[in-house]
Amino acid sequence: MARSTPHDRPLYRRVASELLGELRDGAVPPGERLPGERQLAEHFGVSRETVRQALELLRRDGLVSTDRRGSHTTLPGPPVGHLSPLTFPVGARTPEPTAVDRTTISWRPPPAEHAAALGLAPHRPTLVHRYESFGADGEDLRTAVTSFSAVALAEVDELGRYRDRADGTAAAHLERAYDWMRRAGLTLHHRDAITRLVDRPSVRVTRLVHDQYARPLEITDLVVDARRETLVYEFTQPAAR
Repeated sequence: MARSTPHDRPLYRRVASELLGELRDGAVPPGERLPGERQLAEHFGVSRETVRQALELLRRDGLVSTDRRGSHTTLPGPPVGHLSPLTFPVGARTPEPTAVDRTTISWRPPPAEHAAALGLAPHRPTLVHRYESFGADGEDLRTAVTSFSAVALAEVDELGRYRDRADGTAAAHLERAYDWMRRAGLTLHHRDAITRLVDRPSVRVTRLVHDQYARPLEITDLVVDARRETLVYEFTQPAAR
């Protein structure tokens, strides 16, 4: 852990400066909650007391505000509500008007590939969400399986509360999962990989989402019947200011 000397800038001032730089770089959207003191202490390699002093310095300068839910950035910028939200799970909105959707959630070990991507020990249970879309003839149009990381369940209260009712049969309404993550102070980065399955006429999309500290939050595998559906991605590029 770095230490300051009488001739050095106080450690908490260095942490405050580095944190402010990350906030200005967009690590946390304006108005959103910052990670907790423990996470910040681990991120900067300092004590929680040093983090408290750094946050107090930023509060005095009007750059951070604190309430009962935690500390929030007050830097100017577009409010988080104006950002284009990601659809959860990826591919959940099929273009077929007669399609019927079904969702369930369970507490069980995720697929092995998901466990590895999320840093979970083999056979360790977590929250697993399943989405299915059926055509008018009852055949599968698309299915998506999502596994959440321990970080997501610990940081996002709305997700954590699903553990006790994740029996694999009850409907799960997690459409706002990404919004919940952002409200918990997590900046979302996602990587989508698209592959064609060789054993059937389908396309698989694998989405991995992590936060501003490169901690995995969730991974989703979506399979789409390429004979009957078109997978469409839409992107919005904000105007230059």
